[in-house]
Amino acid sequence: MSIRAGVVAVQGDVSEHATAIRRAADSHGEDVSVTEIRTAGGVPDCDLLLLPGGESTTISRHLHREGIAPEIVAHVEAGGPVLATCAGLIVAAVDANDDRVDELGLVDVSIERNAFGRQKDSFEAPLAVAGLDDPFPAVFIRAPVIDEVGDAEVLAERDGRPVAVRDGPVIGTSFHPELTEDFRIHDLAFFESVARA
Repeated sequence: MSIRAGVVAVQGDVSEHATAIRRAADSHGEDVSVTEIRTAGGVPDCDLLLLPGGESTTISRHLHREGIAPEIVAHVEAGGPVLATCAGLIVAAVDANDDRVDELGLVDVSIERNAFGRQKDSFEAPLAVAGLDDPFPAVFIRAPVIDEVGDAEVLAERDGRPVAVRDGPVIGTSFHPELTEDFRIHDLAFFESVARA
């Protein structure tokens, strides 16, 4: 069985996400093909989507202009897994607390952008994540936090505030799991796609 993973390649660490999902597949002895998605038409062919970080207003604008946004929503409504990281989480949220962002409404949370400071305030910290046996080395870069949680499950907190959640088939993180050698967050998303397949 080959899993088809799509990385929404508007901005962010596209190749790093592709590498991490390949490592996750290898750990299960599975094959994965990775496609970069920049225009409409690619999402329906994917079993799993990765929505990287970058600048949330730019990402949101591109997804809607290119017709990718409704395809992502349909993917999730059909049970398709998504891993949304940093700005990807902001775009996937129900409420980005920013009128410039046209949210996808996939994760029942509201967001506070840049809650951990600016680029110079970036840091890495061990993070206890539900479903993982050992702490995850989370990299926070201009990271948002989750301000309010509705129907989503909190997977991890930093300083008492949610930084990773699951809402149905969508996993959202404030941090950048693709910037470490540890692929366990991607493994959670990959395993969802294997179970669905």
